[in-house]
Amino acid sequence: MIRVILFCTLLIPALPSVAIALQDTTTHLAEVTVKAYFREQPLLRLTTSAGVVGQTALGHQSGTTLLPAINTVPGVRMEERSPGSYRLSLRGSLLRSPFGVRNVKVYLDEIPLTDAGGNTYINLLDAGSIAGIEVLKGPDGSLFGANSGGVVLIRPQGMNDGQDHQASLRINGGSFGLFHQQFAAALNPSPGYRFGVSQAYQRADGYRQNSAMKRAAFQTVQRWNYRPESELRLIALYSDLRYLTPGGLTEAQYTEDPKLARPATPATPGALEQRAGIVNKTFIGGLVHDTRIGHRLRHVATVFGSHTDFSNPFITNYEIRNEANVGFRTYLDYTGGSSGAFSWHANVGMEWQYGKNDFANYENHGGVRGEAMAIDALRSNQHFYFARLSADAYQRLLLETSLSLNYYGYRFRTLFPEREPRYSRRTFDGEWMPRVALSYLFGPQWVGRASVSRGYSPPTLEEVRASDQLINTALNAETGWNYETGFRWQTLNRRVIVDGSVFYYRMQDAIIRQILETDAEFFDNAGGVTQRGAELSASAWVVAPDKTGWLRGLQLGSNLTLSKFRFGDYRIGDDDFTGNKLTGVPATNLVSSLLMRFPKGLAAYAMHTYTSAIPLNDANTVFADAYHLLQAKLTWDKPLGNRMTFQVFAGGDNLLNQRYSLGNDINAFGGRFFNAASPRNFYGGIAVRY
Repeated sequence: MIRVILFCTLLIPALPSVAIALQDTTTHLAEVTVKAYFREQPLLRLTTSAGVVGQTALGHQSGTTLLPAINTVPGVRMEERSPGSYRLSLRGSLLRSPFGVRNVKVYLDEIPLTDAGGNTYINLLDAGSIAGIEVLKGPDGSLFGANSGGVVLIRPQGMNDGQDHQASLRINGGSFGLFHQQFAAALNPSPGYRFGVSQAYQRADGYRQNSAMKRAAFQTVQRWNYRPESELRLIALYSDLRYLTPGGLTEAQYTEDPKLARPATPATPGALEQRAGIVNKTFIGGLVHDTRIGHRLRHVATVFGSHTDFSNPFITNYEIRNEANVGFRTYLDYTGGSSGAFSWHANVGMEWQYGKNDFANYENHGGVRGEAMAIDALRSNQHFYFARLSADAYQRLLLETSLSLNYYGYRFRTLFPEREPRYSRRTFDGEWMPRVALSYLFGPQWVGRASVSRGYSPPTLEEVRASDQLINTALNAETGWNYETGFRWQTLNRRVIVDGSVFYYRMQDAIIRQILETDAEFFDNAGGVTQRGAELSASAWVVAPDKTGWLRGLQLGSNLTLSKFRFGDYRIGDDDFTGNKLTGVPATNLVSSLLMRFPKGLAAYAMHTYTSAIPLNDANTVFADAYHLLQAKLTWDKPLGNRMTFQVFAGGDNLLNQRYSLGNDINAFGGRFFNAASPRNFYGGIAVRY
């Protein structure tokens, strides 16, 4: 495998000379654009390291999960602990993300999916309801507030600007009881009014014991252009997600029978006995008003809210959470100068969120709620102000500077076993998050970039009040400075694109997860963490898309992530972890892909992923083995008239039938680190598009 990595590392810099043969002038591919900073701009000149997962990339996958498509972005790692249970990290943020998403800010259009308490339920989303994803890597508080890992911007289905009606129906099934149905439509019933709807149902039995899941989701985008330069849009999402959690296994249990759910011990019952699982019913909605005032000024205002009913029968207790969030976001975007010699953009705005979270823990009697153990009420409040200036000189030098001021605090009160008369408060000092970045166009094909930014991420409410049922007011925010440089290169016809970056992130007070003997978790600050990394991606249309010939397109892709993440001064009692590898982060990750298009609407896609060994505890005494994953998909598109297409598809995952653990339990007590992933499995289905 080292030879493969060295080969890719040596091959990619040589692509400019190799690509000479691909510099024909007859086939020009569309330019990749992003809308990361309030306006559409070419990815080539973007000042930040970013990845784009578009509709085409999502279509190469099974359609039941976002995981493989997102993992094609270097520096991004999404894991599935069991069906329905996902976690997402950007550049090694898994330390504090045993479940879900933390220290990464996620938006659905203009609406934050990350709540006031810092938590994000990304597993509520159906893969078919998403039109595209943009990932901004590294801390970026310029427009998005507190984060230390990065920002994820999700574009929902129904945001298309076309005038044609569109609809699709997709049904597929597969191994381990998989069934997925998805319907989507985008309609223009009258001038000035467009709407999109997406509905999905998914179920699976799972490979392991106690790993079944069900999800029903509905999403809509309603858009009213009440005048040519003004739009009011409604975005709403409801998701009813239910999944069982099999729990971690020891290495001996994982080797003997990886299908097992966590068995009972003399001290604790097992996952099957306790019917361990999660039920999450969440509604998220918001109104976005987007208007232009003259030709240069744009104003956007958003109000949003969410409500979550969350229950989690676990090994040691039965947790119920009631969560409600409200907030608003508003900003001005002004464009000045001329497009030729000198132009500039200025943004100023703010975002505010308030969260009401009630945590209640009860005894768990075989999946039935028992007597109360602990009940706490927590209230979170965060807001930030931001300003940004971007200047473009002669469409060659792009300079950006931005600054945000972030405030965060929470109140808490114990309601049981002893009711406290009033709330106690923890308020964090206001934190500045500056960012300075530039990109320079050396020629029509080469762009260099560099940036310096500060990261800041306070603890989430789920970390402050973890499963140990204690409120940890001593937990501090993690902060740090990120230094980064990179380049992008493409052929004139964009058939070959290369993107590379190196970064150094020095984090202070990194938040880490620890496990008690009772299996309850708590979080602590680990001192310093140094993160040195390199990311490289390349894609090439060796055979350009065409409508003639037996091979009508051949694309190769490769994405490499190298991570040298180490603990700084980190000690717990007599244990010294200084200099150890960062828990949960593989040193090397390589994703390679192949796409082939044939006549008669036939296409074949294959993707190979190599992940190196992963340290599973802070002491670096236990590692998950390295593994290779191979997946493939075949599709056949048959036109039915001028506007309708019928599709048949089939695919397989883990075709090499590797035994590997995905979504490992970090720092697990009793050696229960391993969550076995599915062996070789298959799926197939049909779709109709109008």
